[in-house]
Amino acid sequence: MLIGVPKEIKVKEFRVGMTPTAVREVVAHGHKVIVETECGAGIGMDDAIYEAAGAEVVKTAKEVFDNAEMIVKVKEPQAGERAMLSEGQILFTYLHLAPDPDQTKDLVDSGATCIAYETVTGRMGGLPLLAPMSEVAGRLSIQAGAYYLEKAHGGHGVLLGGVPGVDPAKVVVLGGGMVGRHAIHIALGMGADTWVIDKNVDVLRQCWQQFDRPLNTVYSTIDAIERHLADADLVIGGVLIPGAAAPKLITADLVKSMKPGSVIVDVAIDQGGCAETSHATTHDDPVYVVDDVIHYCVANMPGGVPKTSTYALNNVTLPFTLALADKGWRNALAEDEHLLAGLNVHKGNVTYKAVADDLGYDYMDPREALRV
Repeated sequence: MLIGVPKEIKVKEFRVGMTPTAVREVVAHGHKVIVETECGAGIGMDDAIYEAAGAEVVKTAKEVFDNAEMIVKVKEPQAGERAMLSEGQILFTYLHLAPDPDQTKDLVDSGATCIAYETVTGRMGGLPLLAPMSEVAGRLSIQAGAYYLEKAHGGHGVLLGGVPGVDPAKVVVLGGGMVGRHAIHIALGMGADTWVIDKNVDVLRQCWQQFDRPLNTVYSTIDAIERHLADADLVIGGVLIPGAAAPKLITADLVKSMKPGSVIVDVAIDQGGCAETSHATTHDDPVYVVDDVIHYCVANMPGGVPKTSTYALNNVTLPFTLALADKGWRNALAEDEHLLAGLNVHKGNVTYKAVADDLGYDYMDPREALRV
């Protein structure tokens, strides 16, 4: 199979779909790889390193899209990239379609087979291709929140961990999943007064067991969210419904009740955000203010630490890339129900139910799609 890796073009996105190490593995399996020049510059890997790994370096993204049977990326294809997709081509990347009707329409119109990292499931449960980026984003969320709580950056001037004789900041984490647990880990490590709110008692129990008494656990209700956000200094939105739009747990009225100069870091923004007042921002312009509350809603947070993120991502995507290349997409999906769960769009059909439901498309079962 001929696999193509274009350079990422989303604002301040420095990750790359395949490292030279991954390229070498794929080439060793008898496949060919073409990469766009400077695709690995953001992680310190120049064209010569890719060539040494066995890749062919081409000058433009168009050459990659025109020739590759499968495109391997990091972020969802931007409008110009979607226009270059062709019928029958395989796209393997993060998609996050539910909050993105324009992208969904373009992918449906392209006739391509689009497999989303974020909905591939794991044999032991969970979302293994989303997990490493959730880990990175969870940890970054506390760093970003602490930065914007500083008065010089618009916050109300509180140190996350406090000092002897002065209370620490209150951090409220919505969701005790992968994002939430890594946010909790960093918040507790910095000495913050940390609370997690989740609707699953088993998740709260697991958080309690992992972090012990320094962590406060709260069962999620409207009342609980209202009470704890009213005096929170930093709120982390880490909720997730796989493949679907994030639930709006933070209403606009609730934002009005929060402390002036407090901060919301909405990690769920890739799926539309969990605050009614959230909209996607970029690393170039990461924050805005609504009712005196700072909103940090960068849709590709892990792109800020591309070396860590790229290698963590490739560790989990490479086995699936090899399966798709070695077996062909149809056989690979037919033999692996977990990879099949990643199929979101195929030949003009939406094959992920949450996306179809959220955006009003007819749903085609992915097993039926294997026969199309």
